[in-house]
Amino acid sequence: MIKFLKSFRDRTPLGWIQLRHDKTRLLVSIGGIAFADLLIFMQLGILNGLYDSNTMLHRKLQADAVLVSTQARQFTNLLTFPRRRLLQAEDVPGVAFTDALYTNFVDWKHPETQRKTSMLVVGIRPETPAFDLPEVNQQLDTIKLPDTVLFDRATRGNYQQVIQAIAQGQTLTTEIDRRTITISGLFEAGASFSTDGVLMTSDQNFLRLFPQREAGQVSLGLVYVQPEQDVEKVVEALNAYLPEDVRAMTRQGFVDFEIAYINEGQPLGFVFGLATALGAIVGVVIVYQILSTDVNDHLAEYATFKAMGYRDAYLLGIVFEEAVILATIGFVPGVLVSLGLYAALRQIAALPIYMSLLRLVGVFMLTLGMCCLSGGIATRKLRSADPADIF
Repeated sequence: MIKFLKSFRDRTPLGWIQLRHDKTRLLVSIGGIAFADLLIFMQLGILNGLYDSNTMLHRKLQADAVLVSTQARQFTNLLTFPRRRLLQAEDVPGVAFTDALYTNFVDWKHPETQRKTSMLVVGIRPETPAFDLPEVNQQLDTIKLPDTVLFDRATRGNYQQVIQAIAQGQTLTTEIDRRTITISGLFEAGASFSTDGVLMTSDQNFLRLFPQREAGQVSLGLVYVQPEQDVEKVVEALNAYLPEDVRAMTRQGFVDFEIAYINEGQPLGFVFGLATALGAIVGVVIVYQILSTDVNDHLAEYATFKAMGYRDAYLLGIVFEEAVILATIGFVPGVLVSLGLYAALRQIAALPIYMSLLRLVGVFMLTLGMCCLSGGIATRKLRSADPADIF
């Protein structure tokens, strides 16, 4: 092992020497790989942002399990089911108590510009905190007041002045379906691909805002399991006991339910996945063109090495050395530009797009793989080259 490392240290870095010999080609190569990495990073970032934004409220639920209509598709399209299913669920062993949650979309007017935008209104029972959102839970008494809501400070759009005014203790009014409402506080949930933001209020205020909705028709059932009970077994018992118009699932199952709809019920998951694959293909083509041209330009030198007795493995090692160097150097600007675009999307589109360590490692390994694959393809002519044919 020591002998191998010493020979590797003493080895002349022919791959790097060949790359830096033509600086223009090197810069073009780095730019091409950075562009391919940028495509992959952006697709994966947006797709992960889609998952995170659409499941934020799911993950913040404090209930152990949920009940949804069997016709529900996602959190913003839950449909309703009879509230008596919650009472029936409390008969199942292991269930401590249940609660109801109401959701509906609404077009509301910006308090200052009067511009209409789409918001998700969530109605909760103030006596029992439904979400692990400290800002909401500290203002549960506030939303008991008639026609009072809490405003999501991460709402997409220009709400800086509105947020600043509320943060200073002022109360603002606006309209929902010709009904004047008061914004009395702030919390943070975030925009998603389905809605620009969230308004949180009490269940009674929700029913005032949407008089066509009946209290006996709920959007989501919150199930709280008794301590030391197996949530999975309680969910199985709920599904076996309750009628087929509702379905029980764990909190994580509810998150998976939303992600499955994005991947299967909408084309977004497929589109972003396809774009990621295309980015990798673009990278393979770019690196192949670079390495193939380099091999052709130095074919006489490689033939000389062969005539001197060097084996194909040594010559292939030079090309793979170039591939690894290109992958490593080109990865850096791809990461830096992606970080800048992630920050811009967070600011402009209010989407939770961040760079994770897992994504960094995964894309780097993918970059190494596509560069090595390109190097392997580019060396086909080199492996079959005969020095006698070249000279």
